[in-house]
Amino acid sequence: MAIFCWVPAVLITSLIMLILLDIGNNPCELCLRFSVGEGLEWVLLAIGKCYFEVSISYRPDLCMRVSGMSNEAEASQQQQRPSPRLNERILSSLSRRSVAAHPWHDLEIGSGAPTIFNCVVEITKGSKVKYELDKKTGLIMVDRVLYSSVVYPHNYGFIPRTLCEDNDPLDVLILMQEPVMPGCFLRARAIGLMPMIDQGEKDDKIIAVCADDPEYKHYTDIKELPPHRLLEIRRFFEDYKKNENKTVAVNDFLPSASSFEAIQHSMDLYAEYIMQTLKR
Repeated sequence: MAIFCWVPAVLITSLIMLILLDIGNNPCELCLRFSVGEGLEWVLLAIGKCYFEVSISYRPDLCMRVSGMSNEAEASQQQQRPSPRLNERILSSLSRRSVAAHPWHDLEIGSGAPTIFNCVVEITKGSKVKYELDKKTGLIMVDRVLYSSVVYPHNYGFIPRTLCEDNDPLDVLILMQEPVMPGCFLRARAIGLMPMIDQGEKDDKIIAVCADDPEYKHYTDIKELPPHRLLEIRRFFEDYKKNENKTVAVNDFLPSASSFEAIQHSMDLYAEYIMQTLKR
């Protein structure tokens, strides 16, 4: 039983140090180092004349280390072992701050824009669930389940660092072989523009292909697509809100040059928005 007699002393010392720590917003560190002296020597004699070095550090990673060594091993312990670090995501949860990148603002559009660009998938090909970006948190949320017996014909999402007149990022429909999970981003090539009026408001969509899909990456203009594919896309957007008593009008598809202009315009609007925000 004598071998455990030093444990209360270490625990009491640790508790005192934690109470003394200034747990504020600024990182701080208090460190107590002591060798057991005459007062506790009788305790340590029972386990072989040991002394204990106790370090309690308060950092953003909230690490505490209690280490012990014998007198015989002291010469070989020239340096203390580094304290284990908690990863950034755990640290941020402790400080109640999010470190997740916002897909609209933090993801770069790419150096090839407006021709080839990054885009974030909100809705998976074949899904009946209408997902959309929650602009405040950057998370993908469920907006609704479609009222009609239709599913999205292709992956659907938005282009980061763009802004449209409706204060949303520019929408994009991405043609590719496979469905992509919501929240993923991929490289896309703009091949056309679908002018659309939703409830009397302009709501144009970029038609694009996945730049890394061997079956679709060779398309450079919407006129190269099979005519039936365009009919499917048009029919979906004309019908998917009918059971909600909402009117959507789809105009004639425009070539890739028009999509480049639309993307560049939305990039310029976003840049203006950022500049105005910084001036506030």
